[in-house]
Amino acid sequence: MVKRPGLIAPEIAETYGVSIHTVTKTWAQHPAWPDSVGKRGRYKEYAAEDIADFVHEHIERQAVALEARRLYTAQQLEEAGIGIKAGTIRADLTRSRWPEPDDAEGGVNRWYGATATRALEGRRGYRRTIRD
Repeated sequence: MVKRPGLIAPEIAETYGVSIHTVTKTWAQHPAWPDSVGKRGRYKEYAAEDIADFVHEHIERQAVALEARRLYTAQQLEEAGIGIKAGTIRADLTRSRWPEPDDAEGGVNRWYGATATRALEGRRGYRRTIRD
């Protein structure tokens, strides 16, 4: 088997679990998208390392270290920098895409950091990080 020096759009999409449309119409339009190293068939070819660096720096959401046993409101989670707005958390809760609150005393929904972290792990682009 011939080892290829780089990746083309369909291979990038498969590697990172996204659609080819995302690669060609979204990622490749980003100003930091790497320069091609050649062409294979109808696709530009990119160095695999350059693509990995781009995804790490511009696509992956860096997981925020939440205190596992602390209760957070949706607003506090947003302010902690989880990459999701409080309104999105509330909307996802009504659509069963966010876990039920661990505490709702006084009519305020709160989630333990560990619960929020597990919910974030199920979303694309998050890496696991928990601080006790």
